[in-house]
Amino acid sequence: MKRPHTLGELKASGWPLERLSRSVRDEARANLMAKLRSGEALFPGVYGYQETVVPALVRAVLARQHFVLLGLRGQAKTRILRSLVRLLDPLLPALDTPLRDNPLAPVSPEGRRLIAEAGDEAPIVWLAPEDRYVEKLATPDVTVADLIGELDPIKAARRGEGLADLEAVHYGLIPRANRGVFAVNELPDLPARVQVALFNVLEEGDVQVRGFPLRLPLDVWLVFSANPEDYTARGRIVTPLKDRIDAEIRTHYPRSLDAGMRITRAEARLPEGVRIPDFVARAVERVAFLARRDPRVDPASGVSQRLPIALLEQVAAGAEARSLAYGGEPALARPRDVYGGLPAITGKLELEYEGELVGAETLARELIARAFAEEWDERPGLAAVAAWFEGGRSLELPEAAQAAWARVQEVAPLAELAARHAQTAAEGVAWAEFALEALVGRGALERHEGAYREARAAGGEGGREVLPP
Repeated sequence: MKRPHTLGELKASGWPLERLSRSVRDEARANLMAKLRSGEALFPGVYGYQETVVPALVRAVLARQHFVLLGLRGQAKTRILRSLVRLLDPLLPALDTPLRDNPLAPVSPEGRRLIAEAGDEAPIVWLAPEDRYVEKLATPDVTVADLIGELDPIKAARRGEGLADLEAVHYGLIPRANRGVFAVNELPDLPARVQVALFNVLEEGDVQVRGFPLRLPLDVWLVFSANPEDYTARGRIVTPLKDRIDAEIRTHYPRSLDAGMRITRAEARLPEGVRIPDFVARAVERVAFLARRDPRVDPASGVSQRLPIALLEQVAAGAEARSLAYGGEPALARPRDVYGGLPAITGKLELEYEGELVGAETLARELIARAFAEEWDERPGLAAVAAWFEGGRSLELPEAAQAAWARVQEVAPLAELAARHAQTAAEGVAWAEFALEALVGRGALERHEGAYREARAAGGEGGREVLPP
């Protein structure tokens, strides 16, 4: 059907005009109900929240509530907020005004004038869901004028109506989000006076532009994200604003390794043709899980899910670089590639004082070794490999797979262990490195200048706690 281009055409087209009487939150509620009935996925690309965050979101939407997502960095808060556009109608008619007025009930001076002058000939534009989502990252330099609006003297001069002209207002982001969703990321970072300016929007549903006798009854769905540490009376949130937000929904990091791996695999940009063994991918994910439990890492800052995503990308890049450098040997990731991805770890760890004493790189290396030790779990064969290193023997594995496999053959128990799981030299080297790294993580071996050797303080677990998987 051809889209109407004027108000008169819209009225005559048979388009359901009753939809124009719904608020944006009523619209989202109706569309959510339809998705629940049909069994359609509500938030595609958001994993690990099906039993926790998603039910809370469903209740907030059905209750037509403004809400805030509370969580640490890298917990998909922004992705969830942006996915709310899936709950909006595919197309919505509006007047061609800054506030995208309802054609049947305009709220802006421009919209009312347009209807008064043009009547049924008033032009209509059609808004897609993405056009109705406005997002602002809160920073200390945001002003009330940025969000609400202020007098535009240039506009007033051009119109020649004086400074009292209501159409001389330059609207801020919230009025321009009328009939849509307005999201603020990191809400407590807004200055206190700007937070206070949100009171009326949340409580009364309108805004007041400074210096003008103008109140706009807006239809805006306000959603926010915040860090839990800042979202308290001891933080930077203005508590009356906190009271006006209807629902507080807590996000969290993946609670299982499989959920974390699903997120990482979905988000990582991996080159084609690179194969990452499951034990390497799982060790990458375990690095993040271990870091979140390590007392030397600041728990208030968290360990973002971006860490395993970036690390897996680095691992794949390392395997690809080796394949290109050594005559096109199979692009197969190995445990050594995880160490090559240290830059993806160190920049994402906020350390406590004890962690600063150790250093980010040393801590990251320890986390990697412990991750492989946990991943090895109860697999047999490590004792015989560890025994080979007694008496001062050492082993260094070259980068090239064929040369490294030749060195592995010199260590009979290691070669036998790797051969059980490998079909090619590259796979054999990957499994050999896996076993060696598991021994490093258990404190039986140590890495020294690229070579594996018996740990100087070897004995049991070497005094190192191995956290449960």
